[in-house]
Amino acid sequence: MTRPDLPDYPWDLVAPYAERASRHPNGIVDLSIGSPVDATPEPVRRALADATDSHAYPQTAGTPALREAIVEWYERRRGVPGLDTSSVLPTIGSKELVALLPVLLGLGPGDTVVHPRAAYPTYGIGAAIVQARAVACDDPDEWPDDTRLIWLNSPGNPDGRVLDEEFLRRAVGRARDLGAVIANDECYAELGWEGRWASEPVPSILDPRVVGDDRTGVLSVYSLSKQSNMAGYRAAFLAGDRALIAKLLTVRKHAGLMLPGPLQAAMVVALRDDEPVAEQVARYRARRQVLKPALEAAGFRIDQSDAGLYLWASEGQDAWTTLGRLADIGILAGPGVFYGEFHPNHVRLSLTATDERIAAGADRLAAL
Repeated sequence: MTRPDLPDYPWDLVAPYAERASRHPNGIVDLSIGSPVDATPEPVRRALADATDSHAYPQTAGTPALREAIVEWYERRRGVPGLDTSSVLPTIGSKELVALLPVLLGLGPGDTVVHPRAAYPTYGIGAAIVQARAVACDDPDEWPDDTRLIWLNSPGNPDGRVLDEEFLRRAVGRARDLGAVIANDECYAELGWEGRWASEPVPSILDPRVVGDDRTGVLSVYSLSKQSNMAGYRAAFLAGDRALIAKLLTVRKHAGLMLPGPLQAAMVVALRDDEPVAEQVARYRARRQVLKPALEAAGFRIDQSDAGLYLWASEGQDAWTTLGRLADIGILAGPGVFYGEFHPNHVRLSLTATDERIAAGADRLAAL
C-alpha cells in the first residue's frame, strides 16, 4: 500500500480567527473545540493515582474488572443486556479507533466507507488511510453496493442529530444486506436535550429494539471524554459482535494497541459511578440554556441539536463570514465546512466553556 495523501489539518485555518477573537478586551470565548474544561471526578483521579505501580504490560483486552464494568454499564446506562466480557474491548480514545477501524478490518482500495453527511472528519480520514472511497450519505437505500464499513453517529457531531430505533433497525438491515460492518459512534449519548431525548435515553445500536439478540456485524463505540471529563485519559471502548471483537483484538495485540494499566483502573471507577456524570450533564444543560437563546436572539437558526455537546447554527451566510463576525466580538466557533461540503452556512459552537465564558459569550451576542 502506498502512503495515503492526507489533507492538511483543517483547524490550522481557524488560527487567524482565534487571534482576532483574542483581541477582545475581555478575552476570547472559545467555543470551537469540544474539549472539556471541568475537572475530572476526584474518585477517578484517585483511582489513577492508586494504580501508578503498573510494572507489568497491560492487557490489550482490558482487565477483567474493566471488561465487567463495561458490560454492566451497557446494561445499566444504554439498555443493552446480555453482553459478556468477550463482547467488549477498550481503546486508546475513540478517535484512534475511528481512524484505524478500516485498517483493523482489512479494508483497502475498491472498498467504500459510508459516513454521515454532517460528519466528524476522522471517518473520512480512516477511509483515506487505507485508500478506500469515503461516501457521505444518510439514506441506507443509497449506500453503494461495495460498502464494507458504515459509520453512524448518534447523537451527531456536529449537528446533534439523534437516530431513533426505527432508523437504526433499517440501517442495520441494509448493512447486513451489503455484508458490511456497521458502527455507531455514541459518545454523546448521555447528553439529550430536546423532544424525546429530554426524558428518554438516546438508543444504542445494540439496543434489543434494534438488533434483537443478533449483534452480527454491529459495533457500538463510546468514550468517557465527554461524560466524565476524561479526554486527556484517552479512555474509550467498543462493544458488539463477539466474533468481530475477537478479530479486532488479535490485530490490536500484534500492533501493541493497549490502554495503559492505570487508565484502565480509572475507567472502572468512572463507569461504576453515575453521580458525577449526572452533575456534568446538568452543567452542560445549564450552559446550553444560556447560549441557545442568546444565539437565537442574535438571529441564528439552530438546526437539529437535540442532543450532544454542540449547537449547530446558521445565520444564512457563508460560514467564514459568520466566523469573522463572531471573532469580532471575541467568540470563536468552528466552520461547518469542516464537517462536509453540504453545510457551507453553518457554524458549530461547543458547550465546553466555563459558566463565566458562556455568560460572556451570551452578553456579546447581544451586540449582533
